[in-house]
Amino acid sequence: MSAAEAPVAEDGDPARGPVRPGGLLDVLGVASVVLDTEGRIVLWSPQAEELFGYTAQEALGQYAARLMVDERHIQLVGKLFADVMRTGQSWAGGFPVRHKDGSTRLVEFRNMRLLDDRGDVYALGLAADQSTVRRLEQDVALSERMVQQSPIGYAVLDIELRFVSVNPALERINGVPAAGHVGRTLPEVLPLLNADALEAAARRVLETGVPVIAGTLVGRTPADPDVDHTWSHSLYRLEDAMGNVLGVAVSVVDITEQHRAAVEAEAARRRLAVIADASARIGTTLELERTACELAEVAVPELADVAAVDLLDAVVEGRPSTLGPSESAVIRALALRPEEDTDAVRAADRPGRIARYAPDRLVTECVRSGEAVLVPQVKDEDLPRIARSPEAAVLLGRAGLHSYLAVPLIARGEVLGALDLKRTRNPAPFDEDDVLLARELAARAAVQIDNARWYQNARNTALTLQRSLLPSHPPVTTGLEVASRYQPAGATSEVGGDWFDVIPLEGGKTALVVGDVMGSGISAAATMGRLRTATTTLAALDLDPARLLEHLDKTTSALDHSIATCVYAVHDPDLRQCRIANAGHLPPARVRPGRPPELLDLPTGVPLGVGGIEFTTVTVDFEPGDELVFYTDGLVETRCHSLDERLAALLSLLDDPARPLEETCDLLLSTLHHPDNHDDVALLIARAQELR
Repeated sequence: MSAAEAPVAEDGDPARGPVRPGGLLDVLGVASVVLDTEGRIVLWSPQAEELFGYTAQEALGQYAARLMVDERHIQLVGKLFADVMRTGQSWAGGFPVRHKDGSTRLVEFRNMRLLDDRGDVYALGLAADQSTVRRLEQDVALSERMVQQSPIGYAVLDIELRFVSVNPALERINGVPAAGHVGRTLPEVLPLLNADALEAAARRVLETGVPVIAGTLVGRTPADPDVDHTWSHSLYRLEDAMGNVLGVAVSVVDITEQHRAAVEAEAARRRLAVIADASARIGTTLELERTACELAEVAVPELADVAAVDLLDAVVEGRPSTLGPSESAVIRALALRPEEDTDAVRAADRPGRIARYAPDRLVTECVRSGEAVLVPQVKDEDLPRIARSPEAAVLLGRAGLHSYLAVPLIARGEVLGALDLKRTRNPAPFDEDDVLLARELAARAAVQIDNARWYQNARNTALTLQRSLLPSHPPVTTGLEVASRYQPAGATSEVGGDWFDVIPLEGGKTALVVGDVMGSGISAAATMGRLRTATTTLAALDLDPARLLEHLDKTTSALDHSIATCVYAVHDPDLRQCRIANAGHLPPARVRPGRPPELLDLPTGVPLGVGGIEFTTVTVDFEPGDELVFYTDGLVETRCHSLDERLAALLSLLDDPARPLEETCDLLLSTLHHPDNHDDVALLIARAQELR
């Protein structure tokens, strides 16, 4: 029967009955020796044989003193023996005993007088090796002192997981005296703690013998019922030398400060990681909406469950953004994360929407004051000041909004808008560390957003200028059907200087022009406008194409060292010809029914603005049904393919001379011009028609 199977009475005390022996006596190796009144050995235990070396046959009937004691100690032993037998007073102490092998050993004795049922007197000696006894005494003393004086809390639980003993340190940790522990279970002593989990762990240790090392427990005890503490605990199964399970030993260390420091260090590491992530991810383009989205994506879920990036509409339009105390904030939503359809998301302004927030709204307060607004614990009365409308307030309440933070986006001293953060799932409220992190993110992103804003405004201005300088649609000309396209570069690129023109000339002739000013921005657009004006003026003089390019070359040289490429062609419907001159531009393609498309073999010439080089006019046939395709390099040039490959791709798309020109324009742009191309495209297609 194991110790766990020992009979137990209803009152909790062990019932009478056999139980497994303990192992302490086996560790001591206690020997039993019985002497008669004359000092002869009459009983000799196996432990005595092991301790003294003599077998029972060798010892029984022998005088103990002569067998086991040195001659010089016989008189003393005789006196001690006589005192025990005469007075009945027990004697205890250490004494040197002679072993069978001739050595002398110190033995711890307990001697006492015995009486049998006939009244005969005997002497019982219980003996153990003194070094073994001293070692156990030292171990017990050491254990007791360490347990009693240690700052670590210790407890012993029995096999029913009830407290058997606790040390003073655990009394202080739990705020319960030792008497309040003994006989009670963990949940009974510590009702404020999740003691059930600890008790379950102790039961597993009791059953399996596998210890729990440095487990973590968070909660409260009667010693400090209002503050959470963190403890490191270890559990070990207790067994005696015979393998009997005695219970579970528990050690407890309060690591609250270390845990807080670790949590703070982890939070600091997380903040640094978020900031590093923000540095890498925010501002990858000069697109305003994309930059705002990058900020929102960094904030979720590391900082908030829902993040919105809003700019003052005046800022987007380039107007002053100062708000008075009684002014509402007109805000344009740029980004929202997450995008899934939740109540919190439905309560927010969708990207692209313009909303008016009353003066008492918290986001209005944020952009007006330029300071962060923090509501750690959102109450019902706070929701109307957070939401844009009563309906949105209901949605936020239903979403479980419990903490709110808004920080201003400030760049170059101007408040641009706000980063709006909400927590619905993350149970922790926003704190001052979160405010610092949000401010850092907002400060880094605001500069990028401001750069994108100014770039977008400048780009829109240049694009407007450029579009105003291009013909809105080609005019109707004699003997020609014309279609054209102008495609700006990608959203993150500056406006270029590509242009096209269709110029009616006297005698039913038509000039077709496609050009590309090197560079970008407003300067390139302005140069393009001046060259287009000069080309229109020179074309009216009915100059030979090469002669016209020479005049344009001089004009370009005078425009602050500008460089441009250009193809100039004059269509004569009566002669069914085109006279063409090229100034460093890509060759036009000619499409003829029944023949494969081809690139015209023209002298390339040098770009306009180089000066000193003559241009050449080439005359090509241009019959009714034929097409000429003029384009700028943005249509065909890429970083991944050779120019020859791209020109071949262009020709492969010109496989149907009967296809409507508008469809051909769309096909070329959709197939060849990538949206992320950093160059704009001018495309002009002319088809010769029969004269009526």
